[in-house]
Amino acid sequence: MPAVLLAPESPPLVLEPSDQAPAKARCYLTDRFRELGLADDFIGRLVVTELVTNSYKHVGVGRIVVRVFPDGCEPLTVIEVEDEGTVLPTIRDEDGDAESGRGLLLVAQMAHDWGARRLGEEGKLVWARCAR
Repeated sequence: MPAVLLAPESPPLVLEPSDQAPAKARCYLTDRFRELGLADDFIGRLVVTELVTNSYKHVGVGRIVVRVFPDGCEPLTVIEVEDEGTVLPTIRDEDGDAESGRGLLLVAQMAHDWGARRLGEEGKLVWARCAR
């Protein structure tokens, strides 16, 4: 991740972990892209949906915080999803018979780059940078 990022210009979205969280995160991302003057938010919507879905399905407690802001170094947009989980996400080996487990693989293929880091004792932040 680059050393210099611009601070988010609007408040983050704070969600309860539920099956409604991904849809609310998509609406937030679309609004943020509109504020930033960006028209095409397809990849961003896919990425935020996958990251928020992982938070609510694999953590399921606490809160989910979503931020969307421009990268200060490159023509990229940063999507961050923070939750209270302690296990960092990893891409699973592809299993053609599995009914789930491809979300992070999609994120890795669609985003410019992505990663995750722990936030102290409890919590993590997963981020992705997408082309504008």
